[in-house]
Amino acid sequence: MKFCRYLLVMSWLLTGGQLVASSRDAVLRPVRIQDITTVEGVRENSLIGYGMVVGLNNSGDRQQTLFPAQTLVNILRKMGVQLSGSLSSMQVRNVAAVFITASLPPFSSPGTRIDVDVSSVGDAKSLEGGVLLLSPLYGADGQPYATAQGSVVLGGYTAGTRANSVQVNHPTAGRVLSGGLVERDTSVDLGKLAQVALVLRNYDFATSLKVAEAINGRFGQDFARAVDGRRVEIKLPETNRESVSRFLAQMEELTVGVQEPAKVVVNERTGTIVLGQHVSLSACSILHGNLAIEITTQYQVSQPEALSQGQTAVVPQTTVHAKESPVNRVELREGATVQELISGLQGIGATARDIVAILEAIKAAGALEAELEVI
Repeated sequence: MKFCRYLLVMSWLLTGGQLVASSRDAVLRPVRIQDITTVEGVRENSLIGYGMVVGLNNSGDRQQTLFPAQTLVNILRKMGVQLSGSLSSMQVRNVAAVFITASLPPFSSPGTRIDVDVSSVGDAKSLEGGVLLLSPLYGADGQPYATAQGSVVLGGYTAGTRANSVQVNHPTAGRVLSGGLVERDTSVDLGKLAQVALVLRNYDFATSLKVAEAINGRFGQDFARAVDGRRVEIKLPETNRESVSRFLAQMEELTVGVQEPAKVVVNERTGTIVLGQHVSLSACSILHGNLAIEITTQYQVSQPEALSQGQTAVVPQTTVHAKESPVNRVELREGATVQELISGLQGIGATARDIVAILEAIKAAGALEAELEVI
């Protein structure tokens, strides 16, 4: 069965082809500076490592995966156990090689506990009941920053045999809660800094200026300067050099008025659509219809008569059915809201994937006064 859909979007703009601004007044939402910015340099760092999970119930890596056996041999040698024979002769199915990932929080000091994730590298069936052996975790510079060890907790399971089995979620990936232990100090001495910078999570020139004005209004002029739409530089006062943390805490509690961006996020894979409240549309007319073509083939056997010289043959019988539904129409006035658009599309029976295609066409026609992001 083959489906082909067509949609025709015709839009006209009431100001001679120019986009018309929404008639609604901009609504400012008060937010804390802490919620929309981060301090430059104060961030998490990714860690990665390689290790071995043991204690599995005959669900580990199989014989054809060689590197888990090599890892096991190296671990046993460090423990003073010498093995004889080749790796191909080893029959160990209670171990699994895993990659370990974690995030190193800012201002981490030795002894800080972190959660780590483990994922099977080989062909292990499940990590259920396994224990991660002591493994180092490395940063992007190749230096060890933490170690990981502990029991693996799964969010799924598998049961049964290969011929008849049941699987829930992914039993080959798990988590070791508080299994990571930071071994290297990564904290920053804020007392030695002459200035700090705030980085906006979403760039906006108006917001960066408001952040600088709020800081200058609270602590005095010339403390903060908006460099661009994402970065605000702040000079630390001399009197607060020894209490930078208190100064930053007071600064992050300040509130600024932020206008919510007009944005539409579309996930074509799942058909999910998220639309902001302040998304508006220019006047447009939408025509939407469906054309379904169904092609079926049935095979019939042609049997010759008895005592004849004919041969039995298979004859295909192809049937084509075409069905076209009437075109549905939705008209939107100037400055229409998202709720009106969705209500109109639902009224003509449009599905989530139909709405995705219609939104893309409206954006291409210039009638969508918002940023359209497809993920």
